[in-house]
Amino acid sequence: MTVDGDMEGFIPQKEIVYNGLLPYSDQLDREATELLAEIKANLCRAVLVRELWPGVAFWSRKLFSFLKLYGRRFSKEDHILFIKLLYELVTLPNLEPHMMQIYARLLIQLLKKKELLSRDDLQLPWRPLYDLYERIIYSKTEHLGLIWFPNSVDHILKALIKSCRLYFPTSSTKEMLDEWRPLLCVFDVVMQKAISNMELFLPTIMPPEEHSQGFQMWFDELMNLWMSVQNQPSWEGHLVNLFARLANDNIGYVDWTPYIPTIFTRILRSLNLPVGVSHMVAPRYLTNSYDIGHLVLWITALLGGPGNPGQKQLTCLFNSIASFYHPSNHGRWQSRLMRLLQRLPASVVRRVHRERHAEPSWITLVPECQRLTDEDLQDFTRSLMGATLLAMFSKTGSTDAAYALQNLALLTPELAIPPVLEKTYAAMQTLTEPHTLTATLSCMIGMARSLVSPNNHYPEGRAHVLPLLVGSLPGVDPNDFSKCMITFQFITTFTTLVPLVDCSSAPSRYADLSEIEKDLCFASAEFEDFVLQFLDRCFALIDSSTLEQTRDETETDTQTHLESLVELGLSSTVSTILTQCSKEIYKVALQKVFSFATSNIFETCVSGRMVADMCRAAAKCHPAESLRLFVPHCCSVIFHITESEELESGDELDKELLWNLQLLSEVTRVDGEQLLKYRGDLERILCVCVRLRCKRAYTLACNLLEHTLRSLSLIYPTEYRSTSGGFDSDLPIRDWGRAGDVAALGVCWHVPSQEEEDFVFQLLSHLLHPELQRIKGHISGDQPMSREELLQSLAIVQHCLLGAGSILPPLDGLHVSDLVPSMVNLGEIKLHIGVHYDDSRENYRESICQTMRLLLHHILEHSEDDTKSLFVIIKIVSDLMFFRGTHKKDFDSRWKSFTLVKKSMENRLHGKKQHIRALLIDRVLLQHEMRKLVVEGSEYKVVHQELLCDLLLLSTSTYSQVRSRAQNVLMAALGTFSFSYRDLIPRILQLLSPQHTTGTQQQFKGALYCLLGVHSGVCLASTRDWDCVGAVWPALVSCGLSPSMNLEKPSIGRLLDDIADRIHRQHDTIGIYFTVSEGCVEVANEIAQSENPTPCLEAPSKEEIKEGQQRQRIRNVVAARKYEKLVNDLLDCLEDRDLPWKFEHMATDLLSLQLRDDHPLPPDAVLYFTQGLVHDSISIRKVAVLAVAGILKQQKRPVKKVSVKPSDISGIEEELEGVCVGDREGNRWLQYDSNNLPLTQEQWDSQHYMEKTHCGYHSWPREMMIYAASEKPNDDLPYEEMSEGEKIIFEYFSDPEFIDQLIEFLSLEDRKGKDSFNPRRFCLFKGLFRNYGDVFLPLLWPHLEQLASDPHESSQRCVCEITAGLIRGSKLWSFSKVDRLWQLLCPLIRTALTNITVETYTDWGTCIATACEGRDPRKLHWLFEMLMESPLSGEGGSFRDASLLYVLQGGLAQQQWRVSELLHRLLAYLEPKLTQVYKNVRERIGSVLTYIFMIDVALPHTRPTSSPHVAEFVTRVLERLKPLTSEPEIHNHVHEENTQETDERTQAVKLLKTVLKWLMASAGRTFTTPVQQQLQLLPLLFKIAPVEIDESYDEMKQDARTCLSLMSQGLLYPEHIPLVLAALEEMAGSRSWHARYSVLTYLQIMIFYNLFTLLSVPAEVLRIRKLVMQLLLDEQLEVRDMACTTLSGLLQCQFFPLDSSLQTQLQTLSQTCLPKARGELASTDLVRRHAGVLGLSACILSSPYDVPDWMPQILMDLSDHLNDPQPIEMTVKKTLSEFRRTHHDNWQEHRQCFTDDQLLVLTDLLVSPCYYA
Repeated sequence: MTVDGDMEGFIPQKEIVYNGLLPYSDQLDREATELLAEIKANLCRAVLVRELWPGVAFWSRKLFSFLKLYGRRFSKEDHILFIKLLYELVTLPNLEPHMMQIYARLLIQLLKKKELLSRDDLQLPWRPLYDLYERIIYSKTEHLGLIWFPNSVDHILKALIKSCRLYFPTSSTKEMLDEWRPLLCVFDVVMQKAISNMELFLPTIMPPEEHSQGFQMWFDELMNLWMSVQNQPSWEGHLVNLFARLANDNIGYVDWTPYIPTIFTRILRSLNLPVGVSHMVAPRYLTNSYDIGHLVLWITALLGGPGNPGQKQLTCLFNSIASFYHPSNHGRWQSRLMRLLQRLPASVVRRVHRERHAEPSWITLVPECQRLTDEDLQDFTRSLMGATLLAMFSKTGSTDAAYALQNLALLTPELAIPPVLEKTYAAMQTLTEPHTLTATLSCMIGMARSLVSPNNHYPEGRAHVLPLLVGSLPGVDPNDFSKCMITFQFITTFTTLVPLVDCSSAPSRYADLSEIEKDLCFASAEFEDFVLQFLDRCFALIDSSTLEQTRDETETDTQTHLESLVELGLSSTVSTILTQCSKEIYKVALQKVFSFATSNIFETCVSGRMVADMCRAAAKCHPAESLRLFVPHCCSVIFHITESEELESGDELDKELLWNLQLLSEVTRVDGEQLLKYRGDLERILCVCVRLRCKRAYTLACNLLEHTLRSLSLIYPTEYRSTSGGFDSDLPIRDWGRAGDVAALGVCWHVPSQEEEDFVFQLLSHLLHPELQRIKGHISGDQPMSREELLQSLAIVQHCLLGAGSILPPLDGLHVSDLVPSMVNLGEIKLHIGVHYDDSRENYRESICQTMRLLLHHILEHSEDDTKSLFVIIKIVSDLMFFRGTHKKDFDSRWKSFTLVKKSMENRLHGKKQHIRALLIDRVLLQHEMRKLVVEGSEYKVVHQELLCDLLLLSTSTYSQVRSRAQNVLMAALGTFSFSYRDLIPRILQLLSPQHTTGTQQQFKGALYCLLGVHSGVCLASTRDWDCVGAVWPALVSCGLSPSMNLEKPSIGRLLDDIADRIHRQHDTIGIYFTVSEGCVEVANEIAQSENPTPCLEAPSKEEIKEGQQRQRIRNVVAARKYEKLVNDLLDCLEDRDLPWKFEHMATDLLSLQLRDDHPLPPDAVLYFTQGLVHDSISIRKVAVLAVAGILKQQKRPVKKVSVKPSDISGIEEELEGVCVGDREGNRWLQYDSNNLPLTQEQWDSQHYMEKTHCGYHSWPREMMIYAASEKPNDDLPYEEMSEGEKIIFEYFSDPEFIDQLIEFLSLEDRKGKDSFNPRRFCLFKGLFRNYGDVFLPLLWPHLEQLASDPHESSQRCVCEITAGLIRGSKLWSFSKVDRLWQLLCPLIRTALTNITVETYTDWGTCIATACEGRDPRKLHWLFEMLMESPLSGEGGSFRDASLLYVLQGGLAQQQWRVSELLHRLLAYLEPKLTQVYKNVRERIGSVLTYIFMIDVALPHTRPTSSPHVAEFVTRVLERLKPLTSEPEIHNHVHEENTQETDERTQAVKLLKTVLKWLMASAGRTFTTPVQQQLQLLPLLFKIAPVEIDESYDEMKQDARTCLSLMSQGLLYPEHIPLVLAALEEMAGSRSWHARYSVLTYLQIMIFYNLFTLLSVPAEVLRIRKLVMQLLLDEQLEVRDMACTTLSGLLQCQFFPLDSSLQTQLQTLSQTCLPKARGELASTDLVRRHAGVLGLSACILSSPYDVPDWMPQILMDLSDHLNDPQPIEMTVKKTLSEFRRTHHDNWQEHRQCFTDDQLLVLTDLLVSPCYYA
């Protein structure tokens, strides 16, 4: 079929532009079109004949390759069809997880560029995707091991949903809200699910006219929820991410102004910064902090707009946290701060790009008024610069700051570059601080492009280029490695951007130059000096790293890692500089390099390599000139030496010969065309030198051979200058920093000519052919060679293959048939890589292949210990299969370095591939190499089969080194050739089978290693293919019987463990039942009809489709059979009595992986696991417990559910409009009501039960399903109706002996002191009682009673697990059974609870909590009433009381809002008992109170709760605390002896202790904090809390202090601020100075944690200022000091400005005259004067790292007070020394701010006085 005909009007979606720049680009269009036609045809054929594997899987992989090779080179229609098809495939109901993942990855690729498809082009329904997500992430059977997912599945699913949500239909928002609103119950874990679903699914990109059906439906509701929730619950992060995404997608359409203070306050809080003196962070803040990536998005979206309110807050935010960036501060918060700084500028750059430079697409633009103006950007840069300049020198390295600066320089070069330049020049001058140099240089590298490119904002930047380059030269320093590397990078970066051309004559020729351009032209005369000085530096570096200097005699003569890095840096820098030179400068430089290289003789290891590399770099730029110098010189020296002496025999050769060979081998790595002039000389040298005996010499000669062949035969660009054409053109200074233009890149390619090809084959026939003959002679025994000779021959063969690999056609031949049955063509794609293979020439790849196979078998037979030759052979075999001019490893590292360079030099602001020309050329070359490396899905041919069998031989040979190298190649091959593993696995298993008696241990180990595979590659033991798993797993187990199996050897034991572990980690469920939905078939039919290009095959006929459907049915049946066979094979292996225990465990593990939820386990396996419950080995018992729990889940009978309308039950119609949340009439029926408990059969049957706790709290679900209570539950399953598996379990559990053994094993200790309640055993018993009712109770009961009365922890734990299982399993029993059960259970639990111990109380808590989870409280009324009887009876001591409360709390907490009556009863019971003596009971009561009041929340739309209210409780408590509130000071007289003092005061102190415990417990747990109520307790706390930390204080003082610290961190709302300040003002007037001191510490933390909220109410700011000034004048010295610290903190975060009024006020205070009275100084005057001095000191301390313009004067004022009386003198001294400490680092800069007189005074002050003065 012709392709070109039907492609008219074809518009590709988005091609890879680099393809068009390849030298063979004209052939690519046709190739791509043919490939696309093939993919379309085969993909739709595979779907229509219902062949998901291998057909659809194979061709979807090909589509993936297509995207990698050509980008989205298909029409919009095809694009949409592909997406629809894959969407149908991903959401197929029972697709195996691994396949789902493959389709998901491909779908994500197809959806990646969202601008290509608009919402009108494509709509995807959200529900199928949500069902898939729900099924996988919240899988009901995964925890029982019934289905296994790959580890990355959540990650991939989330990415998929992110890509799809753009295309959800408009109506989806409403549907989603209806689905998830009923889940919004803040107390329940389901809240996390609801909010994270919203974050994932809710679409936020819509056209403005659809906003009312989009975010406006949920914005207010969720925003109010967020505003009113405190204490960062775990779901709050998801909410923030959702808002951030909304803000970013709809800039200008959401009004954030009212929320900005809150947003910034919460951002500041979530950074978890330490504040204040004695900082205590409530523990929850450390875990649930917001995600920085989303915060950055949100902040970016808030900027701009009229008045730019967001920027003001951002400036304030960075002012308040700037000092944390100083290098001397570090803590666990540092990485978050650094990430914030690093990502924020990048995010703003992305936004500006979107607003100004992005291609217009269907996505709504940002409205004009909201766009960022240049002024906004300048404000933004200013707000960040302070922090960035500090972060440059951070302990964690300067990379974050450098990245931030790179982006800031793009936005506003005029603000970002100058300060860094100053620091750089300063750093270049100092010798003592090398780290500042590396930091500043790495920052300059990122800013290079902004500095050099001619932009109108910062034209003077270009003048700095030459001074910077010259100044950096001393950095090329042999003694400091890191400095040397960063200098190389710096020079490379700048010279890549700037052509090094002397244009000093230009001003006379051009009249139109600007002043700056003239200066640049004159300056460019220095370039030549710079280049020559640089070369001198490099020569010095090389001289200092010769081998003799850097090594002792004894060490090896290979390079160290550091040297190879320096060598790399050196050669790439030289190469860049010489590429960018003009011809004139180049010639001078070349001459210099040439004379250096030829006037010395270097050793070939370290310095020789460096020099040779430099020469290569020089030769590459202008090959003709350089070869003219080097080749004749080297050749003549080599000829001279080789002719004059008999060299053939000598081992050690002349240094001069070696050096010239090395030089020549590097210089020939240049444009092949230029080499042809010297072909005679080169050929002569090669023929002589490759046969030299000396190993060094022939290795160098082989390198020369390889490099020559590569230069002649490869395709590569020949120049990388920064502008196409030479530099002789127009004014080169105008090309500084110019970006390459993809459209006119002008790449000069080297494509091998006919002449070059002839030369290559000539060399091969002269050099390779004779070697192959020699080797054949050695094999046949005609001319045996020594090992050294053989190695030399192999080296020549290997280097020929490496040199000419790209023009030797790949191995070909018949392909291995019948590996997989398929109705679809599974052929490989042939890609054109610019080479036309000539069939008339000899195919050397074939001949090498045959010779190597012969040689390999010869060596294995005769001299297996010749491992060196075997190593080379393995490399050659690998290259024969894969090598076509590039190795994958080199390609990967080049790709990585390409992305690194791109990142450091890219211009994200303008986008559109504005990269430097050299980078773009490099990318085109990488594209060419990638085409050579696309090999996955290659056909498996007979040649390959032979090679793989040889590799398998080597992989199981004697020497471990040989084995491991061969295994690596083998694994790579298996990953490359389609389905080859199906051919190899049987061959490997043969070596493991017990029948294989001739094997050796090495073979056995080798075979096991082949199954294990390499780390990242294929693991044959866990392929997802029933045939393979069915063969491998039983073989792994039965190899325990193999004669060569030896468990004595630890290595084999470890290897088996590794394999088992790998299978466990990589196992995911393999599908049995595959179906293809109708939706898939429809889309496939559309693809078959599509045009442009038309699919290359006819659609399958009716008969074929019929056959396909038939095949699919058969395949499903066969798969089920194979599954059962695998299980039975494993069981057969287990039958064998001789099987070692390790293999028995392995088999049991493998069996347990084969439980599934879509196919019952065969009865024999059920029997095995049931018996396994009482197996002797504990590990098998553990596996069996989980397996039987899973089997019981499989056997669970479906239960009928019916739909009910809540309004029918409650009789109340709820109006749908206003959202009404919480306790209301409509959900009253769900509450626990002791007057209406189901105590009789009739009451039980008449009530409706809702087991899910959250249901009904928010709004009702669309359809409410409850268990059908109507029909008589069929209680006992009759034996006749049971399935095989059910009968087995029934029989065993009815057997008293089995039960005895089971209980005995379950009540054993496993690890002493480490055991805890085991949820797997609980699942086992829950399943038993759920499936079989109470049949087994009579047998179990005696055991339970006996265990309950035994206080040992293991017995108690066993009772816990069974009890919890019983209660949960009895969920659907009939009333009579449940009633009977509780008559027995209540006494049992009572008994157990009387025996409760320290070890077991947590288990009982877990037991009761588990039993109550997800249950209707009315069905458990027996339990609750029993627990409520009398928790604090006092019998059994304080421990029992605390434990009983703990257990009760476990049950009530699970029930949340549905047991308000019980909470009231409990509170009424506890209130009189709050004055407990025992600490542990007090703590427990505190925690219980938290849970009682947890339900009392102040959330939007929420009705007042029917549970207890905090406010009423606090009022009652305060009443009882009266005796304390009236006292001025509180001393703690109560001793803990239980004296019968009942006076009110003592009782009040006891009560206070409990209240403190409650306040501490609730600080982190509740959702909303009752601020008003807490404020009433504040005065009390201030009285008690001590000032200094001292362990010896009693518990009450410590607690009061903690409470204050936690309360001050609380979140405040504007309406609370006046109340708090009033309380603080009142305390500031207190008589106790401790209280006044605590006011200040409280204030510091409160202000920092609520900074922006407070700033939004200016009146309160004034109040705070007044308060601090009042305390600054306090009579107590400590309070004044603290006020000074507080003041400086407030000034530092610019809480109020340091304006002139404040300065004057402080100066007047400080000038208060002290009366000259002898004797006592008048104290008030002294206090006032001290207050003024403290205030001035606070001003100085408030800017620790810079010198604002008011500072010098204040310092002078302070110095006048140095001789004042104490404590003033002390304050002044402290301040000055602190000033000196913080400003010392940058004193050179800071000096500039002072006048000379001031400096004199300062120097006197800061220099310590001399002793002898």
